[in-house]
Parts: sequence; C-alpha cells; structure tokens
Amino acid sequence: MHTLLIVVFVLAYSAIAFEHPLRVSKSASALLGAGIMWTIYAVATGNHHLVTEQLNENLAATAQIIFFLLGAMTIVELVDAHDGFEVITSRITTTSQSVLIVLIGIVTFFLSAMLDNLTTTIVMVSLTKKLLDNHEDRLIFAGIIVIAANAGGAWSPIGDVTTTMLWIGGQISSLGIIKSVFLASVANLAIPLIVVSFMLKGKSVGKKQKRMAPGQPQSSNGTWCSLSA
Repeated sequence: MHTLLIVVFVLAYSAIAFEHPLRVSKSASALLGAGIMWTIYAVATGNHHLVTEQLNENLAATAQIIFFLLGAMTIVELVDAHDGFEVITSRITTTSQSVLIVLIGIVTFFLSAMLDNLTTTIVMVSLTKKLLDNHEDRLIFAGIIVIAANAGGAWSPIGDVTTTMLWIGGQISSLGIIKSVFLASVANLAIPLIVVSFMLKGKSVGKKQKRMAPGQPQSSNGTWCSLSA
C-alpha cells in the first residue's frame, strides 16, 4: 500500500509541476491524486470508521484554510476596489528597473506577512502588469514577487498556508516563528534580489501610458512612473 501511495503522490505532484506542458489544471491533478490516494488507503485499511474520522479531520483542517483565504482575498478586493493600495503605490515613482524591483520586493515581503502569499502575489503582479510593457521584464518581476511573497509569508503565522495550519493547530506561536524565521526569510529574499537588481542595472521602466487628470503635471522627460492603477 505504501509503495502505491508514494507512486500516486509522485505522479500527481509531477502533473502539478508540469501543468503548462500537460495543459491540465493543477487543481484537477491535486483533487484526482488526493481522491485516488484516499481510496487506496480506505480499501487497504478496511476500517471504514477510522478512515471516515481521519478524512473528516483533514477536510475540517482544509476548510479552515479555505475560509481564511476567502476572507483575506475578499478584504483585499474591497481595499483594492476603493484604491486602498494607493498609499503604497503612489510613493513608488522611480524609472529605474533595478530600484523598482527592490522596492517591489520589499513591499511584497512585508505585505505577504500581513496577507497570505497567494493574495499578495496576485495583487503585486497585477500592479506590475499595469506598469511594465515588456513581457520579459514582467516575468523577471513576477519571479521576484513570488520569491518575496513566499519569504515574507514564512515568518508570519498568517502569511502562508503552512504556517497558518501550524498556528491553528497550536504547533507554533506568533512571536516564536518571527524570532526563528525572520532573518532566514530576509536572506532568502535579499540574495536573489541583489543578483537581479544588478542584472537590471541601467534599464529603465517601460511605462504604460495612463490617462492623467486635467492639470496634472508631467515629469521633465514627458513621462512618469507609478504602480497605481
């Protein structure tokens, strides 16, 4: 049974990793793999009462995470709909990609600690898409955003699904995880961020044109840079 479960897990995880080449949704691969694994376990165990209890416990834990993510993403959407992120984005006005990527990385790092990393990634990538024209530049920025979001979420009990599950289960405390993981999270972001910022040194931001309000001044070169929508 254990060998079969491992084989199914590896196949399902591989399907998730190769979502784009296979053209199969990772959600479908994960659900199918989980269903097959639970079926194998139930048949091999033979104790349906025990399997039912374990399945209910896992479903309850998963439901807690889903409800948390739904609430967090709903709040983010409401804040974004009322231009709540303007407080952050209006202050980012650099035209240098090397400086911009550092700013975005730092903002993402701390924003992810307050929100979940998935929601933070969605917000920051959406804002970056409104700023950059070049597709390759977007991919580089998106990569740093993903790294920063995961690094920032790791040291906060509400910043990542894993830490949230541990926090709900009582295995970690808020202060304990911050003291233990914060410096490692900073290093995890700082190293790739420094490397990429040097790679982008000298490159300017390809700015998307934004409709300006009447009487709003432009910069001296006739363009301006902002992450705001």
